[in-house]
Amino acid sequence: MSVESAANPSVAVPAVRRQRGRTIALFVLVALVLVAGVGYWLWWTSTGQYSQSTDDAYVAGNVVTVTPEVSGTVIAIHADDTDLVRAGEPIVDLDKADLTVALAQAEADLAKTVRDVRALYSSADEYKATLAARESDLVRARDDLKRREALASTGAVSGEELEHAKSAVSSAQASVSAAREGWVANRAQTEGTGVTNHPQVQAAAARVRTAYLGLHRATLLAPVNGYVAKRSVQIGERVQPGAPLLAVVPLDQVWVDANLKEDQLRDLRIGQPVELVSDLYGSKQRFTGRVAGLGAGTGSVFAALPAQNATGNWIKVVQRLPVRIALDPAELATHPLRIGLSMRVSVNTHDRSGPSLAAAPRATAPYQAPGTDGVLAEADRHIAEIIAANVGRAPAKPRAGA
Repeated sequence: MSVESAANPSVAVPAVRRQRGRTIALFVLVALVLVAGVGYWLWWTSTGQYSQSTDDAYVAGNVVTVTPEVSGTVIAIHADDTDLVRAGEPIVDLDKADLTVALAQAEADLAKTVRDVRALYSSADEYKATLAARESDLVRARDDLKRREALASTGAVSGEELEHAKSAVSSAQASVSAAREGWVANRAQTEGTGVTNHPQVQAAAARVRTAYLGLHRATLLAPVNGYVAKRSVQIGERVQPGAPLLAVVPLDQVWVDANLKEDQLRDLRIGQPVELVSDLYGSKQRFTGRVAGLGAGTGSVFAALPAQNATGNWIKVVQRLPVRIALDPAELATHPLRIGLSMRVSVNTHDRSGPSLAAAPRATAPYQAPGTDGVLAEADRHIAEIIAANVGRAPAKPRAGA
């Protein structure tokens, strides 16, 4: 204590109080730091070390491109950008005039083929009868030659007449060979089959089926439920098979691709729970999901021009791997997301019992679209009607010995 403080007690009291206040403040500060450290340690041991997060995450989904399978002129467009379409509903119509004519031509060819095949079966008896007649002529010619050869030694038959008899036998043999070849050829075309399942009839039926499918494909159907995007087709445009006309985006099937750093992947497993926040809805709406799978490689590997690191100047860059996160369909229904939106992702890695890679292939197809089985069945019924109308009373199967 200074001489001035000893001489004046009123000065010493505030100095002591200030010293005491600094001590208390320092003690409180140290206590707060200790409490914060303990709190952080408790959070890290219980939650922090089991969480991997990133804001390099975006909504992804399928962009289903609608393309024609036949050429034609566009005469109707049933949906525009942002419109909702249902799977199997008409979305674009092409002019069917040329395809209708092609189907009529194929139907006429099938009917003619059925009648031609009927003629093959009907001519089987004719070929057999012709062969029998030619064989009979050969027997008669040989008998005539034997009689003349027996009389030739007596001089009753001239040499010229004997030569004519030999020529008749040769001619009869050639006729028998020709008749037999015709009978064998007819039998090769009819043996072991009937009119309805004859190869020529089946080939003509296949052409009808192709034309029937072409006429059906003149109406382009929506492949999935979704929203129309990227419409480029216009009325009156002549389109070719494979040309992209528009896209359908099924927003109920979107997912999130989170690009995590390679040092964040050590504890990631398929099936781990994920919490997500979208910039669209803010932090008040939190989405839940699960890890569906880890990418097979980094983005740089699958780039059009992969990085070449075997150079003199090289700088290590931390790589990122896309992690696919499946979302809750119920949450998507109430709060729909759009492809390309930003997301903030936090993965809970506490449960590490799951695999890091898929252990088995999928048992069922994850995506399906309406097929043409019903159209083919309808075409088959139409083909059966054409065959039945033209088959008449021709035998369904070749007769025994034919």
